[in-house]
Amino acid sequence: MKHKTIWIRMIASAVVAGLLLGMTTIPQAQAKKKFAYQYGVFLNAEPKDIPKLRNYEKVVIDAQYFSKKQVEKLKKDGHKVYSYINLGSVEKFRPYYKDYEDITLSVYENWEDERWVDVSQKRWQKFIGTTLANRLKKKGVDGYFVDNVDVYYHYHTKKIFNGVTAILKQLKKKGKVIVNGGDAYVRTYGKKYHTLKPILHGVNQETVFSAIDFENDWKLIRNDPENRAYFQDYVKFIKNLKRKVYLLEYTDDAALIKKIKKFCKKHGYNYYITNDPELGV
Repeated sequence: MKHKTIWIRMIASAVVAGLLLGMTTIPQAQAKKKFAYQYGVFLNAEPKDIPKLRNYEKVVIDAQYFSKKQVEKLKKDGHKVYSYINLGSVEKFRPYYKDYEDITLSVYENWEDERWVDVSQKRWQKFIGTTLANRLKKKGVDGYFVDNVDVYYHYHTKKIFNGVTAILKQLKKKGKVIVNGGDAYVRTYGKKYHTLKPILHGVNQETVFSAIDFENDWKLIRNDPENRAYFQDYVKFIKNLKRKVYLLEYTDDAALIKKIKKFCKKHGYNYYITNDPELGV
């Protein structure tokens, strides 16, 4: 899914929030020394929102809109900072859109201001894997939250597979890599090489238990059993290859939140729950 559909307003109180959202693979006693939660995704956060991130150890932001000083502030406060980076598509609001418009493919469904990119093109690989990655690294980010690896799902060819692989390997040389979704590509790579270590450290999977009804004013709903089973199997595949698993769910349904908590506790997964598909703060 899109990063725009990839936050949670705190649910009632710190006690309730802790019960519902505080899952981590790190021992809780250690985590509570400083941070209430281990993971949060805030792609629409702005620099003025930095104080609101104080309870999350690992934060995902779009660091293109943060200065080096602002990233350093987050790190000084003990946060691990991951920046959003769009591997497989390009948005029209990015200042470099025109530079790569000629190698774009089709319009991204549900996002008319965005187009898929031909990731087999060397200049795109160099831009994302080197130029942009280094730009973010110089700001001090610890790693990359890599979106739209799903370009391989839409353009299922060897050259696209190789292009995705080339970019991920470049990124992994520079920092930690969490791939958002990407099941078609990640499964193919894992089954072919019996490892995911060369390309990523973890996978963030959206909407395992929850879903967003885009045709009904972005209503937050429960995922259907078939999709839920598919994604549960996918994250199990990731865990079996000894990579970290993160769930990103969109719901304010207390019963569903409890179910997510129980599932993640059982399997040792991190998670972040939000009732805001825009991932604000």
